Amino acid sequence: MAPDSFAIYEPHQSEETISYLIVGKEKALLFDTGMGISDIRKVVAELTPLPIIVLNSHTHNDHVGGNWQFDTIYSMDTDFSRQNAKGSSADAQAEIAPGEICGELPKDFDAKSYRTKPWTISRYVRDGDKIDLGERSAEIISTPGHTPDSICVYDASNRLLFTGDTYYPATIWLYRPETDLRLYEASVSRLEYQPRNIQTLLGAHNIPVAPSSVLPILALAAAELQPSQLKKKGQCKPAGVGKRVCKVERFSFLLQADH
Repeated sequence: MAPDSFAIYEPHQSEETISYLIVGKEKALLFDTGMGISDIRKVVAELTPLPIIVLNSHTHNDHVGGNWQFDTIYSMDTDFSRQNAKGSSADAQAEIAPGEICGELPKDFDAKSYRTKPWTISRYVRDGDKIDLGERSAEIISTPGHTPDSICVYDASNRLLFTGDTYYPATIWLYRPETDLRLYEASVSRLEYQPRNIQTLLGAHNIPVAPSSVLPILALAAAELQPSQLKKKGQCKPAGVGKRVCKVERFSFLLQADH
């Protein structure tokens, strides 16, 4: 993506979750660890010998599957994060349900026992903290909405914003019970208006690169997702049980069904 910046994803699963390895001179930050189907620790070890800090864009199971393989894990200080650190079976099994997988899974992968394993939080972090990697730092930006613990990471030296599930160039999921659309609007608006010299957005699904020029349009779309505006601005259609896809501006969002 940039010097010493790598996008890593596990193929053959519909969500195409992307993790990022951000390498400094003394340490490396692994932003998400994927689904835990493949061995992300092995891939990371091939890319850098430096000590690894794991930081999750949020703690949905498809972003924390490899956490248990690492000793140093930073986390936002939320009950949602702590609960998910215990691991999950039901959510993990849903990721490998019929229709979610194409191609071959690893031969040593046991689908029947697949779950996200528990991990231990080493340190709590907060909005504005900067993780020093050695001649490179990663700034944490709290962006709740998709989940209570959602964050982005800003790499000023390379003008990169790692956006997790706050933004990626595909249908953005905002339908789960822990999602708060008003917080999402505030978070996206904050990304637009804070004075940062961002050139490239790096999201957590499907396509790893987008221009920063999408941020003001995304902020407008997030405002139009609110119930009072969505009926006027959005084009929605059903998308499975209890869900709908709504198109606002140039973006597509998966929302809860309108009751």
